[in-house]
Amino acid sequence: MPKRLSLASPQARYLLSALLILALGGCQTMSLEDVTGALGSKSEPVANADARPDMDALRERYRAKPSDANIALDYGKALRETGQRAQAVAVLEQAVLAHPSNKALLAGYGRALSDNGNFQQAYDVLSRAHTPEDPDWRILSAQGAALDQLGRNDEAQQYYATALKIVPDEPQVLSNLGLSYALQNNLPRAEETMRRAYERNAANPRVRANLALVLGLEGKLAEAETIVKADLPPDQAAAKVTALRQLLAKKQQQRAEK
Repeated sequence: MPKRLSLASPQARYLLSALLILALGGCQTMSLEDVTGALGSKSEPVANADARPDMDALRERYRAKPSDANIALDYGKALRETGQRAQAVAVLEQAVLAHPSNKALLAGYGRALSDNGNFQQAYDVLSRAHTPEDPDWRILSAQGAALDQLGRNDEAQQYYATALKIVPDEPQVLSNLGLSYALQNNLPRAEETMRRAYERNAANPRVRANLALVLGLEGKLAEAETIVKADLPPDQAAAKVTALRQLLAKKQQQRAEK
């Protein structure tokens, strides 16, 4: 019978919480290597050389019109996508101060705060980005992610449930919900939820990585590796399997040290 890895210890919860910084925080980078990379330092990745001209152009546009809400939003998003989290927060904070009722800016600012680890502030800002009369399922899911980071898993799951009423079986929300169950060490329910997400979007790298993570935590490593390797060239598949094994080895070590 496969042996589960416990998430009950504070150290193990911290490790999975670090995973959630990337997996739930709204970052567009979704590969398993990037997820496991979030478990170490939070150093900002160097922007891809092909993306630098776009960043330069956005920076110049922002400097020319720093009060333009759309330009600030585009620039802040680009900063987030290239890992420049603190800069994204600073740009979007200034934009929100100038446009306090702009819901798109509030949503972007909230996501940037979450990326940067400011989870309570992110939740508060995201609460201003939509209304009960006009809810946004993406923001509800982001609010749930922030609550998960704060250890308020039951509350987070209520937000995911509300989002799923708007977009039933949305894989992104199901994936977040599955990780929330994993944080509570409810691995059977986490697996069930992740499989629903996987059935609806098996090609999504984040969904695939999250299902593999939960299966690995349950000791189902062979199936986890099969899912991770699906439809990938051999070198990329090997790298993803190595990353998964390293992540699970860290959890196994924590379990042994308890």
